[in-house]
Order: sequence, then structure tokens, then C-alpha cells
Amino acid sequence: MLHAGPSALTGLLHPVASECIADVPGTYFRQINLLSKFEDILRLPRDRPSRSAIQFAHLRRLGNNLPGPRSENIFVLTKRLPDHATAPDSIFSGPVFAAPIVVVMLAALAVLVPTFFLGIPSGHDFEFHVNSWMEVLGQWKHGIVFPRWAALAHYGFGEARFIFYPPASWMLGAALGSFLPWKIVPGVYDWIALTLAGCSMFLLARRFLQRRDAIFAAVLYATNPYHLVIVYWRSAFAELLAGALLPLLLLHLLRVDEEGRNSILPLGLIVGAAWLTNVPSAVMLTYSLALLVAILAVLRRSTRILVIGAGGLFLGFMLAAFYLVPVAYEQKWVEIAQVLSPGVRPLDNFLFTPIDNPDHNRFNLLVSLVATGELILLAVVGFVSRRWRNRTPQLWWALTGWAAAAAVLMLSFSFVLYRILPELRFVQLPWRWLLCLNVAFALLLTMAWRRWLLRVLACVLMLAVLAFGWHRVQPPWWDTAADVSEMQDNQDNGSGYEGTDEYVPTGADAYEINKDAHRVTFEGEGSSRIHVTEWAPESKAFTTSVSKSGKLVLKLFNYPAWKVEVNGRPVETQTHEVTGQMIIPVEQGENRVRIRFARTPDRTMGGFISLGAGILLLGGVLYSRRDGLFTDASS
Repeated sequence: MLHAGPSALTGLLHPVASECIADVPGTYFRQINLLSKFEDILRLPRDRPSRSAIQFAHLRRLGNNLPGPRSENIFVLTKRLPDHATAPDSIFSGPVFAAPIVVVMLAALAVLVPTFFLGIPSGHDFEFHVNSWMEVLGQWKHGIVFPRWAALAHYGFGEARFIFYPPASWMLGAALGSFLPWKIVPGVYDWIALTLAGCSMFLLARRFLQRRDAIFAAVLYATNPYHLVIVYWRSAFAELLAGALLPLLLLHLLRVDEEGRNSILPLGLIVGAAWLTNVPSAVMLTYSLALLVAILAVLRRSTRILVIGAGGLFLGFMLAAFYLVPVAYEQKWVEIAQVLSPGVRPLDNFLFTPIDNPDHNRFNLLVSLVATGELILLAVVGFVSRRWRNRTPQLWWALTGWAAAAAVLMLSFSFVLYRILPELRFVQLPWRWLLCLNVAFALLLTMAWRRWLLRVLACVLMLAVLAFGWHRVQPPWWDTAADVSEMQDNQDNGSGYEGTDEYVPTGADAYEINKDAHRVTFEGEGSSRIHVTEWAPESKAFTTSVSKSGKLVLKLFNYPAWKVEVNGRPVETQTHEVTGQMIIPVEQGENRVRIRFARTPDRTMGGFISLGAGILLLGGVLYSRRDGLFTDASS
């Protein structure tokens, strides 16, 4: 063991390590025969690899003058070292109640405290999501592992909801409902999503900040103002879940120098997970990846990250192909244009944009006030944190560039971008970019002010803006346990629930249907006897005996994936010209009718693409581990 004063190595180490050593009088060092792993051991930023290489060369020369084997000696601090220069903590590390994950979990729970007294927040999308969860659980009980057709939507006429809405959120909600009372499932879901968001932010922040600062950034991101808006006003459960992916995106882009082509694998997983969680969030994440890659490529003066970013994007699309291919192919079979109907278009939802809808205007004012407060505070902390441009330029410029782009895209003059950039219009609500902006908000605020008083004041200021919006602009809406029980009862007795316009089959008019219609009705001159033997979500069977040829009108929207057999022979169905109901022609006598929701070729193709991507991903993981073991052995 060698005893050395701080001045002996201060000028030779990475700037952060030098700062750490200078703070410790009389520091002890030990020799390690892994010079190439020096930066991994200290987990120091690699913003200037050329300078680090020179410093490591100095360390090698100094190490060769030490007693002992003439190997590539390096020095690793073995006594006290400030947190930000040590290896990043696990989210589980530390004392039980000081472990990052515990702190984040408690913060997420604190967000939900008002629900203990006021009821269940019933935001814009609450019924859509909870009804989906309930129906998925019901279909699981029928043996349908991966539902496609929402049979109880539109009061039993159905819709192709589960083909077009990404599966992550409705599968998580249904899984929670399988063992928890439905009245607490939304709150537990929110708690899980907020906890995941905080943990992902900790993993990013701990790379650059001290432990306590990284925990603060994680808590701030998990409980940021826009997340509170989602929880209490929007009930956008899928979008909230997608928030956990954004810090991980930035983290793995910043690690490209270290991981090289191995970064393609985590980037692909992040992109794929986004598309399987929420489409607007996935669009934002995809454009964010492109922007961040461009910023980092300029800073590094290298096109390598462009190739890796493109590879991650391609892998992500392949992994999500079992969802994306049917969506792309089958959108012509539904009224998908309703996704951008008046009121949910970008044009109607920029900050401070009123339309002829008082409810819309009140909420737009609320979210605009929140966004304005965050943007002002973000401008301040961005300026104060500018010293980080020299310490970690890639992080600082990535955060400020990302935040600036998100801010611009929330303002009305950016409307031209929504018209010319592919699929950007499917973000629908430009203020959704707050989801991305809050990654920069949480980190830059933490980096700007190390004094806890300033941090607390900033949080109090944003809470004051939310409180003002709550009491003076638009209070949240609330449901009770009885309301949720009624939703469940409507599914149990087959009454169903209100559907969505964009998933209705082309040509159908959900506003012209008869909610109380019989499952099968005979239209013709003769008499009929109808006996339904099966009416499951994706298969139906019945017999009918008619005295004259006629037509059977079903309480079911026609959709190309439905395949019909009458007396064992395939038949071509017809569609009611007003309601879009399925019509089956039948001949005189007894007819045995069987209907099933068939696997279409696009679903098969998408499944094979995802399977191939999964095999490729697994092979990449095994190869990277083998390559890593080989490298370590060689060293």
C-alpha cells in the first residue's frame, strides 16, 4: 500500500478525480493491474477521451516507478471519495429507508395522498383505460392471451381497439386487476409508473451527480408537475408509463463511447418498448432520439453515433413489428382519421390556444400555466448550470437542446413542423412534449442549485402554480368506488361501454346503433327460430331455422378479420349501410353459423419479424457477453 499526498496525482487524473483527491488530505491508494478499466472503476464522464488517454499514460509511467511488478499499475482511491466519483449505486443500495428505490417509492406514494381522501381521479382517459383493463381480464378468462377485438365496446357491437392501442398499459392494468380490487388498481398503476420513472432518472443522474443529488433528481422527475397533471386531470396511464423510458434513452446515448455497437441492443429495447406503450410518446421518443444523436454527433465530431442510433431505431421497430405491422396495414379498415378530429389536433392544442369548447379551453389554460412556469424556471436553471458545459458538455448540451426543441414544439408557430415531418401530427397534443422537457427540467435544476433551500423553493413555486390551476382554473374530476363497480357490472352483464370513434370499422356509425338490439335478428318475409350457442369475444356460433331465405343482422360491427361459415361453407358477409353491422345471407331451412376472428396475414408477418428481431437480440446479448469475457481474459 502506498501513501501519497493529494498533490502527487492531482494534475494527472481526470478533472473530477483530481477535485476529489484534492479534498482528501493524506489519501491511500492501492495498485491494480487493470489500467484499461480505470475509468470504469471510477465511473467518470468520458467527454474528452483524448485528454483522458494522455492522463492514463502519465499514470502508467508513474505506476512503473512503484515497487512491485512492472505492470500497468493504476491508482484507485480506497479511503473516502465523494459519491459522484465512485461507481454508480444500484437503486437498491444503501440503508433500507435511504435506498434510492425506497425514497422514490415513498415520493410516488406521496403524490397519491389526495386520492385517499377525495376519491379516484377520473381524467379524460379514465374510462377508456379502465374499461380496457376489465375487458382484457375477461378475455384472459376465456383463454384469449393476447386480445385483438374489444367485444364489449360500443355496448356490445365491438371495435378493433386492441389491434391499434399498444398493449403494455392494458396488459399491466389487467394483470393488476386479476388480484387487486378494481377501485385501487388505477392508484397502484400510477404508483408503479411514477416509481419506474424515478428509478430510470436515478440511473441517469447517478452517472454525473452525487448520490443525494441523483436521488433528488429522481424524486423531482417522478413527481414533476406534468406527471401530476397526468395523474389528476388526464388519466393518461399509457403516457405516464412511457415517461420511464426517456431518461434511459439519454443514458444509453451518452454511453455509446463506452459500449460501442453494444448500445444498439438497449436502444432497440427502449424504442420497441415505447411503441408498445403509447403511440404519441413513441413518436416523441423517436424524434428525440434523432435530435440527441445529432447533437452528440456534432459534439463528438463523429458519425459513429449516427449509425448506432439508426441501428437502435431499426431494431426497435423490428421488435415491435407484431404490433406495428397490423396497425400500418389495417388502419384502412377503421376510421383512424378520427384520431386527429377537431379538438385533438395539434392546431387546437398549442399553449394558450382557445377553441369553441369551454371545457377544452379551461384545461388548455391549466396545462399552459404549468408549461409556462416550467419553461421560465428551466430558462433560469439552464443559465445557472452553464458551468456544466465544461464539466460534462455532452450532458449539458443534450439537455438544453432537447428542452429547447420541446419548448418550440409546444408553441403555435411550430405548426408547420407538424405538417411536414412524418407522423409528428400523431403527437396530437403539442403540450405532451412536457414529458420530454421534464427530463431536462429535473436534471438541470439539480445541477444548477446545490443548495437545498433553492431546490425546495423551486418545487414550492411549481406546486403553487398547480394549486392555482386546481382551485381557480379547472379542478380535477373524481369517481368513487361505486362508479368503478358500475363499470365492472356493465361488463359482467354484457351491457358494455362507450367505444372510441377512431377504432370503429370503416363505414360504421356508432351513433346510429341500438344499444338494446338482439344479438341476431332475422330480416325477411318468413318466420325464424334463432338459438345462440356461443357468443365469446372472438368466436360466435348459433343456429337459425327460417321459413324463407333472408338475412341475419348481428349485433356486431363488420370487420375484414371476421370469417363466417354457414353449414360448414365460407360465405361473404355484407355490411349494413348505416350502422356498419354484419349481415349474413341464409337459405331456407336450418342454418348453422360459426364466426371467428381470424389471424390476418399482416399479423402473421409482424409476428415473424418480431420473432426474428428477438433471436437477433438474444444473439447480440450472448455475443457481447462472450466478447466481454474474451477481452477481460486478454487483459
